[in-house]
Amino acid sequence: MRADRPVEAHPAYAGTRRIDELRATEYAHLDRDGHVYLDYAGAGVAARSQYEAHHRRLTEGLFSNPHSENPTSQAAGALVESARRAVLSFFNADPFEYAVIFTANATGACRLVGEAYRFDRDVPLVLTADNHNSVNGLREYARRAGTATRYVPLRAPELRVAESDVLAAMAPVVPRPRRHDPPERRGLLAYPAQSNFTGVQHPLDWVELAQRRGYDVLLDAAAYVPTNRLDLRAVRPDFVCLSWYKMFGYPTGIGCLVARWEALARLRRPWFAGGTIRAVSVEGDWHEAMDDESAFEDGTLNFLSIPDVEFGLDWISSIGVDLVHARVTALTGWLLDRLTALRHSNGRPLVRVYGPTGPERRGGTVSFNFLHPDGTLVDERLVAVESSEAGFSLRTGCFCNPGAGEGAFDIPGPTLRGVLARGGALRTIDEYLDALDLPTGGAVRVSLGLVSNAADVERFVAFAESTYRDREPDERALAPRLRC
Repeated sequence: MRADRPVEAHPAYAGTRRIDELRATEYAHLDRDGHVYLDYAGAGVAARSQYEAHHRRLTEGLFSNPHSENPTSQAAGALVESARRAVLSFFNADPFEYAVIFTANATGACRLVGEAYRFDRDVPLVLTADNHNSVNGLREYARRAGTATRYVPLRAPELRVAESDVLAAMAPVVPRPRRHDPPERRGLLAYPAQSNFTGVQHPLDWVELAQRRGYDVLLDAAAYVPTNRLDLRAVRPDFVCLSWYKMFGYPTGIGCLVARWEALARLRRPWFAGGTIRAVSVEGDWHEAMDDESAFEDGTLNFLSIPDVEFGLDWISSIGVDLVHARVTALTGWLLDRLTALRHSNGRPLVRVYGPTGPERRGGTVSFNFLHPDGTLVDERLVAVESSEAGFSLRTGCFCNPGAGEGAFDIPGPTLRGVLARGGALRTIDEYLDALDLPTGGAVRVSLGLVSNAADVERFVAFAESTYRDREPDERALAPRLRC
């Protein structure tokens, strides 16, 4: 797609005009105050019908804690179970193979796996360097079990992971006799279907690749499923972590772990809570866990909001995941073309993109830095202030993905370890940046989603060019406005 060609003229974009109709009706609040929303990787945007359905259900019905047999409890429980079935149906998952466990968010789903997975010295954790911190945190559970965490590196310039490196990280360990794990279980591989930093889409084929080598697979699908189809009969990870507000904006506070029943059976929870046990004795020091999904659902579920998940899935289905995918792919390609074509008067580029500069095998998340005419980076903290003042909602920083950030800024491991060894000597972000010889602490992230349109991209590109083209470095520009 040529940068100078309007995206509306592109056939793939022209075929998604129904989304423009929805934006004018169901999402009119996006345009009411002249704001431009470019943070779909942070949170989706909800439709008016989603809020209305929630209000209508609560004002026309009566629901209570589902851990009972009374009528209001049964009514709430029926809606929760209906939502479980809707999740399985949406992802084409076999209900005899997969369970749906509702959590507070995708982070909670990751924690459920990490705290109950039976790591030991011969059952390692393998992580890609490109992972959200909610997945990186699994290494603390592995560390407590005395096992190694193996990181699979990113490769420049697209910051992708090579399959050969994944295979090397899963190389067999020397087994020792043990009673607890089946001998074929060698560890856990955890990786994102789509990077929340670069938008890179990592191959779903790795799921089967790892399972053939005896690994369980945790697939972080939170950034992937808002604009891509995930078929759990075609790709069968052991654990899938999801966050519904990232998919369709509402409800917040609800996530999901979709897990294979056989994988759940291998987990051992380190505690029990209300709602997770069939019976418990204080004096007898004994408890019996539930034998279904509720064994992993601590306390009382958010039963007033979980039904909104089913409505949201129906809403996305009525629009069409493939239609959303086509819209976001076309817009992303155009945005990348426009950004990479921007130049200062001296001919130098205005933007440095991290990750792929084309739309192939990537999603609608684009991270970059603006450059001064001399090639130095514009501080992303300054961009955060100035873009907000101009009415843009976007994200700056490292987006809870330090591995991708270290890859983007080409920070070698030995340098990082040397800096971190100084520990308490680094008290501020500025001292940390100085120690690493970095002019900025992160990148700028623009992410497109469900109802993004060409006008959103056009306005941002115009802002970028008018604000940062031929702009000379000025250290004083940041000091009065931000101190970290």
